[in-house]
Amino acid sequence: MDTDLRKYLQQTHNQLTWKEKIKIAYGIILALSIIHSENAIHRDLHSGNILNLQLNQKWYISDFGFCGPADKPLNCIFGNLPYIAPEVITGKGYTFASDIYSFAMLMWEISSGQPPFMNYEHDYILAIKIIDGKRPKIVSGTPLRYANLMKKCWDADPVRRPDINTLVGEIFDMYENKLDELPQPKAKDKMKTTIPQPKAKNKMETISSKSFTSKIYNFENLPEPRNATEKEQIAPFYISRSYDFSSSDNSDNISSKKLSKVFKKLQINSKNVDDFNNLSNEKNVNTESSEYKVDKSEINSNYIMQDDHKKEIEQQAKKHSLDINDDDEKQDELEISGNVSKKIRTS
Repeated sequence: MDTDLRKYLQQTHNQLTWKEKIKIAYGIILALSIIHSENAIHRDLHSGNILNLQLNQKWYISDFGFCGPADKPLNCIFGNLPYIAPEVITGKGYTFASDIYSFAMLMWEISSGQPPFMNYEHDYILAIKIIDGKRPKIVSGTPLRYANLMKKCWDADPVRRPDINTLVGEIFDMYENKLDELPQPKAKDKMKTTIPQPKAKNKMETISSKSFTSKIYNFENLPEPRNATEKEQIAPFYISRSYDFSSSDNSDNISSKKLSKVFKKLQINSKNVDDFNNLSNEKNVNTESSEYKVDKSEINSNYIMQDDHKKEIEQQAKKHSLDINDDDEKQDELEISGNVSKKIRTS
């Protein structure tokens, strides 16, 4: 992998056309559709785990440490706060729709070139801001159709968000048929969306670390999420009432990197989530990193999964990353290390 989405946008955003931006979004949503087709939820989508291989211009979704069956909820709230859906913050658990919310934040990041809520600490203030319906300001020059779809995806009500199949169709149509109608950013808009470059190197490292850090949070006695009005979106943020919020302290704070180590011998199945729910309550876990690689290719017109060596995959889980072609590809290859191959054809 040459770079992740966050760094890729930082380096190239001002040179990207809207066609190229939508191409990235299309690749990501295709990958997410494969995950959802397996009745699994990723639970920790952010720009640090969307990876790009420059040689063949393919994109990958990585970090499956918390990916698991939709019917086996986790007993904690884990993630990168700006990308966590408001209903998850209030304790209602992860769903397919919460992944869609995270994708909306990625859509905004692609449009703006910077992580959402970059200037906020990932703490009490930001959590309340998200619950109260505040969202990143839509960047000037963003195509209306793209902006409207993004707003539907970050709706406070998960029921009102589009499902994965609708999103694949909408973004494909936007990419395939409407590109000539998409306005390109004006020069002044490009200047507005340029990522500010901190003078001090350690400040940039702090921002990068904050943008990519996932951790466990504890949220209690929070109100129901809501959508903010347009007036509230542009008004200065303030807290008008008291909430009970806490996140893990230094002794309990488990980063995404450390937590992923717990899963070296775990697979995506019902037992895995039970094992994690037990492990997530332990403060000192001695673990090693876990990954397994996924690849996809054509068999027929439907999503058909064929497991050739299930016994072996149960004995060894290796590097994982979901290879997605960000073009309007007709075929994708899905390969899982441990000598398990699965084939998929996307229609």
